[in-house]
Amino acid sequence: MIKKKRILTGDRPTGKLHLGHYVGSLANRVALQEDYDAFVIVADVQALTTDWEYPEQLAESVRQVTEDYLAVGIDPEQTTIFVQSLVPQIAELTVFYSNFVSVNVLRHNPTIKTEAEQRGYSDMTYGFLGYPISQAADITFCKADLVPVGQDQVPHIEFTRRIARRFNELYGPVLVVPEVLVGEVGRLVGLDGKAKMSKSLNNAIYLSDSPQEVEAKVRKAVTDPARIRATDPGHPEVCTVFAYHQIFNKEESEDIAERCRAGTISCVACKKRLTEKLNQLLEPMHERRLAYQNNPKIIDEILLAGTDRAQKIAEETMKEVRQAMKINYFSQ
Repeated sequence: MIKKKRILTGDRPTGKLHLGHYVGSLANRVALQEDYDAFVIVADVQALTTDWEYPEQLAESVRQVTEDYLAVGIDPEQTTIFVQSLVPQIAELTVFYSNFVSVNVLRHNPTIKTEAEQRGYSDMTYGFLGYPISQAADITFCKADLVPVGQDQVPHIEFTRRIARRFNELYGPVLVVPEVLVGEVGRLVGLDGKAKMSKSLNNAIYLSDSPQEVEAKVRKAVTDPARIRATDPGHPEVCTVFAYHQIFNKEESEDIAERCRAGTISCVACKKRLTEKLNQLLEPMHERRLAYQNNPKIIDEILLAGTDRAQKIAEETMKEVRQAMKINYFSQ
């Protein structure tokens, strides 16, 4: 029997997942889980790097994110879903890796710089600055071969590759150097058209949104600002709603673009059609979600089982790591 290659991906549990997460990585996770040994991490420790003042929110957020995973079609029989903080070997690896990385390298990480600016951090905490090191430990503890991520996370994966190569050069070929797989849509713009879809920017459509909520949000989405009347010729290339049609309604997007330019389809009609397509996408997710909402204990059972498997694999990896580093002092 051919051994499946392993993938690892995941999210910080800082709130509900949205369409940006879906096109950036979730759709890939569902598509890949049959062909790979799939791991999905609920990165609660990393959530604390920005929300350390509110740890009491994590209990709900961990379950909420897991519910979103299950709703999109991630199958716990095929995918190991686990909680980061309950795998202590990840923290141990993080400490070891921190010796390979300078503070200046971390400060110049583009994702760290961007998020620090967005959050107004003039002075970064050790945990926030070291987030990429923790992520490298997440990926390498289970020897992931492939990491499906959104475009904004690519620098982190390259950082992980450098750490894994450095470890192997110093101590021996223990770690797998992972490859990166970017989602078909690297970055989904928010409803305001100004930035990527984000909970903090209040410009997101969540996977758990009801049909009515989707309709209300799409109705307010930014369109071509130069188009005043329904019969005015439009410019779909600058329209947020059309950008969504290109992703979620590919088969009709070319026709919609032509009609927009000719002024034969109104923004109202264009938004209505997008709403219909989005709700078609979300409908099966709502149905799967309902099964878990009616029996919430299932989510805890899935997380405990996945974490148990992750712990066992992590301990095997750490035995190899300690042996390679010659710090397995009392092992025979």
